[in-house]
Amino acid sequence: MSAEEMASGRLVNSGGGPSLLPWDIGHATHLAVMEPETAFWSLVRKDRLADALTGGELLALYRQKRSAFEQEMALLRFGLSPSAVYFNPTDRCNLDCSYCYIPQAMRQGGEQMSAERLHEALSRLQDYFAGTMARVGRLPRVIFHGAEPLLNFKALRQGIEAFDGRFEFGVQTNATLLTEEMLGFFQDHRVSLGLSLDGPTAEITHDARHAREGRVEVHGAVLRTLEKLRGSRRHSVIVTVTRHNVGVLNEMVELLHGLEVPACLLNMTRCTLEGGRQARVPDHEAAPPFLAALERTHALYRETGRKLVVGNFANILLAILAPTARRLMCDLSPCGGGRAFFAVAANGDLFPCSEFIGLSSFAGGNLFEGGVRAALESPAFAKVIGRDVDRFDPCRRCAIRHFCGSPCPAEAHEMHGGMDRLGAFCAFYEEQTRYAFRLIADGKADDFLWNGWDQGEGMATLLDFAGGV
Repeated sequence: MSAEEMASGRLVNSGGGPSLLPWDIGHATHLAVMEPETAFWSLVRKDRLADALTGGELLALYRQKRSAFEQEMALLRFGLSPSAVYFNPTDRCNLDCSYCYIPQAMRQGGEQMSAERLHEALSRLQDYFAGTMARVGRLPRVIFHGAEPLLNFKALRQGIEAFDGRFEFGVQTNATLLTEEMLGFFQDHRVSLGLSLDGPTAEITHDARHAREGRVEVHGAVLRTLEKLRGSRRHSVIVTVTRHNVGVLNEMVELLHGLEVPACLLNMTRCTLEGGRQARVPDHEAAPPFLAALERTHALYRETGRKLVVGNFANILLAILAPTARRLMCDLSPCGGGRAFFAVAANGDLFPCSEFIGLSSFAGGNLFEGGVRAALESPAFAKVIGRDVDRFDPCRRCAIRHFCGSPCPAEAHEMHGGMDRLGAFCAFYEEQTRYAFRLIADGKADDFLWNGWDQGEGMATLLDFAGGV
C-alpha cells in the first residue's frame, strides 16, 4: 500500500481511513462492523466480511453517514442542558429495602421539606428553567422521588396544585401509602406514576422490600394500585433485579403484562452502597434470565398484540438505531447526571443524580443558597460531567462504548475508587448490545420498542423514573 493510498482514506483501518472493527453479535449469519468514535455501524454477512472491508460500498456508506453521526454524538455527549429534576421532598422512607442507595440514617431520621419550602424550591426551579427551556416547546419535568415521597404528600399536593401547567410532574412510590384520594389527585393533575415491585409473589417481593417496623404488605399494595390503573398509559413499574428475583423474571413480566402495565424497567440493583453490592447478581448470571424475560415479552406481544416495553433494554436498542431518540441517559458517557437532569435533596442540596445523595463530596451547592447554575458549574458536578469513556481503559478500547457508557459513575467511584474506572455491569451491557444487534439483524427490533418511537413519541413515562429503584 502506498503512502498516498493510506493518507487518502481510501482504505479502511489505514492511517487516513476509518477504523471499522468487526464485532461478534452471536448471530448465525451476520456480524456488526463498527466505527467506535461516531457509533457508526453496519450489519454484514459473515461470508462477505472481506468484501465489505476491502470494497468501496461500506466506506461510501460511512462517509455518507459520518457527519450526521458525529453531530449526534456531540449533541448527546456534550450539548445537553438539564430538562428534568429528581426531587426528594423527604429523606425518609417507611420501608427498609436491602439494596437502597440512600444511606439508612437518612431514611430513618432525615429531613423533610415543609410545604412552604417546597413551594419556594419549585419557584426557584421554574426561574432556572425559564432561562433554558423557553424555546424548547415542552415543559421541564419534576419527578418526586425518594426515599418515599408520599410521606410528604401534603406538601407535594400543594406544590403540584400551585405549579400545575408549569412542570410535568411524576411520582415514584413504593405504593404502601397510596390512598384512593392520592391516586385520584394524581390522575386529575396528569401526574405520571411509577411503582416499585420486585417479585411475582409476596414472598419474593418481601425478601428485599420490607417495612422498617412491623409488617407492611408491600406486594399487595402495588398489585391493588396496578389493578386500578388498568388502561392508563401514565404509569410504569420498576423491578430492581437482585439475587432474590433474578430467577423469576419471566414470571415477573408475565404478571406485569397481565396487569396491562405499558412499560417497566428491569434495573440491575445499584451498587453504590454495600447493601446493593450484597444483592447484586454477577453479570454472567444476570444476562441469561434477563434476555429470556425479553423473549417472553415478545412472545406475549405476538399472542396478544399488546406490548410491555422494557425501557432500559429499549434504550440500548435506541442507542444503536436512533441515538438522539433515547430518553434514559445512564447508558451514555458522560451520563445524564448534571447534564440532562440533576437531583434535589430534602435540605435543598443539589447533586448530579439521585445516586449521589448521601455522598457529601458530590453536593454541588444548595438550591436555596447558591442556586442551580452555580451547582452545575461546581467542581462536584464537574467530576461526574467529566467522566469520559474515551479517556480510560478498558472502555476507550471498546467498540460498543457509546452504546453502553460504562454506567454508573457513582458505582464506579464507590466500588472501584474513581471516575476513570469501569462501571458495575460491563459484561451484562455487552450481552444486551449483542442481543439488540441480533434483533435488528432478524428484523424484530420494532417489537421491543413502543409504538411511534420513530416519531418521537412514547417514552415520557420512562424518563420520569430513569434513576429510580
